[in-house]
Amino acid sequence: MSDIELITHSPEETQKLGVYIGESAQAGDIYLLTGGLGTGKTYLTQGIAWGLDIEEYALSPTFVIVRELRGRLPLYHIDLYRLDRAEEVDELGLDEYLYRNGVCVIEWAEKGLSVLPPEHLLIEISYVGETDRRFRFKPSGQHYVDLVDRLKYFIPNL
Repeated sequence: MSDIELITHSPEETQKLGVYIGESAQAGDIYLLTGGLGTGKTYLTQGIAWGLDIEEYALSPTFVIVRELRGRLPLYHIDLYRLDRAEEVDELGLDEYLYRNGVCVIEWAEKGLSVLPPEHLLIEISYVGETDRRFRFKPSGQHYVDLVDRLKYFIPNL
């Protein structure tokens, strides 16, 4: 399997990792972010947005569920925090975003894994220390396996 893990040591490093992902992003990419409160999901998303040449700051869309940002590709920043069941996620009609020519970043994706597309890049984020975060990348589908393989070359430069 092409799973990899890496650790960032600051919010800025987490954003830098996101920039690389955003620069590598292609239309239709789906990134599923999981992790507890404060683990860095939104910092990573901000970096992805910057890598997509989005100047707007990627705030967490917790109260609106979806924020659409414009750059090289549109970014659909989706937050499932306020939902309780996978059925609620399914009822949102996210297909409108998931199957467009943009990039979807879904925070709190664990709440809807059973109804989200089977091909995606799952990024599990966890605490290691006060500012250190562990990122485990789990690709599902050849496109995401290839992306994770490219990420391996990025790790020493973080």
